[in-house]
Amino acid sequence: MNYKKLLCGQLYDGLEDRLRPHQEILIGDGTILEVGPHTAAPQGCRVVDLSALTVTPGMIDAHVHASFFDWREIGKDVVYYSDGMRALAVAECARKALSGGFTTIRHVGWFRQDYSLDVKRAIEAGYIQGARMVVAPHFLCTPGSHGDTTQSIAVNPALSNFLEGQYPTMGTGADFFRNAVRHEVKIGADFIKIMATGGFFTPNDSPEDIQLSDDELRSIIDTAHALHTTVTAHAYTAQLVSKLADMGIDGIEHASLADREAIHRLEDRDIYVVPTLCPYDEIVLLDEEKLSQKSPEFRRKLYHYRDRLVESRRLLLDSNLRLGYGTDLVVGYQNYECGREYSAWLRNGVDPYRALKAATAENARILGLSHQIGTIEPGKLADVAAWGRDLLRDHTALLDCAFVMKEGREVPSRSMLY
Repeated sequence: MNYKKLLCGQLYDGLEDRLRPHQEILIGDGTILEVGPHTAAPQGCRVVDLSALTVTPGMIDAHVHASFFDWREIGKDVVYYSDGMRALAVAECARKALSGGFTTIRHVGWFRQDYSLDVKRAIEAGYIQGARMVVAPHFLCTPGSHGDTTQSIAVNPALSNFLEGQYPTMGTGADFFRNAVRHEVKIGADFIKIMATGGFFTPNDSPEDIQLSDDELRSIIDTAHALHTTVTAHAYTAQLVSKLADMGIDGIEHASLADREAIHRLEDRDIYVVPTLCPYDEIVLLDEEKLSQKSPEFRRKLYHYRDRLVESRRLLLDSNLRLGYGTDLVVGYQNYECGREYSAWLRNGVDPYRALKAATAENARILGLSHQIGTIEPGKLADVAAWGRDLLRDHTALLDCAFVMKEGREVPSRSMLY
């Protein structure tokens, strides 16, 4: 057996809300064997000295759109990006996320084909290096919705309508979406992602739109559950969040305009929320420099909904919800800068331990991987990261990875502070 021992200056294990000093982690063949102040020392064990660092489980980002190289080029995707280009971008995002200490990312779909499942399989087979991927390859959405980027060329109806045909899971009617779920599961989707409402990023819709009928929503959720697959939905408002909760949705992405009653409904049904604070942090905290990088339509919507975004954020963070950690970076930052969300949580007054738990143990539960990752304890895969900054006080700490290991294999780390 190939043994390694990590000497930790401090250890956050994902199990307790504390940093334990001077701990050791014994690893054998990619699995954690022992954790404590004094672990065994098998013959041939290689010692890795992390005594100047704070060690954590490998971090998990539960809301990544991995299908682009640079956020400034997203507008080119509609016409100029090929499927192969998107696949290369997914692989690069996974590689850079891993180097930043995020050993697992959850790819929550893209508008068109990106071969993200193939990238996931190549990583699992060891052909390429990257974060472990949990994948919903395509959005389930309707024409003209937040999942339809041909909105941006709607002034050319012939081209826009032609390109709609390149979106394999965009359509209309309960039967269409029932079959779309079946096809997504057939090709290997780990979960189903619904674009249930409009958004801030797309130009011609509203975050208050409900863009699928009740029959369509039920057909998606019921079909996925019949196939033992979970469903999460891009949803903002109290009305839609409550509707989806009553239909049995497994999770909600954003919930950024939810009210107290809708949040209580989610709590009662133990439905998780990945609140993605980062994309709305600029308007909540009024960062005019970052706001200026967004499109005029995006800025207009953010200013219009600011008061509701602020209040809903307060309610979400004060709740007893199962909150996951997800970045949803598509404007202003690169999609692999997964530590940005930690900065948002801490700058919004969240207890650092709650943020750390969201990015480790809670996200592992959301992804259905808590039997493998998310905590530092015997029997789990040796996904480990280490950080030189103060995790409890420095909101930039998760942007500055000093060490990363996935399944017992060390990979080069990198800082995202530049």
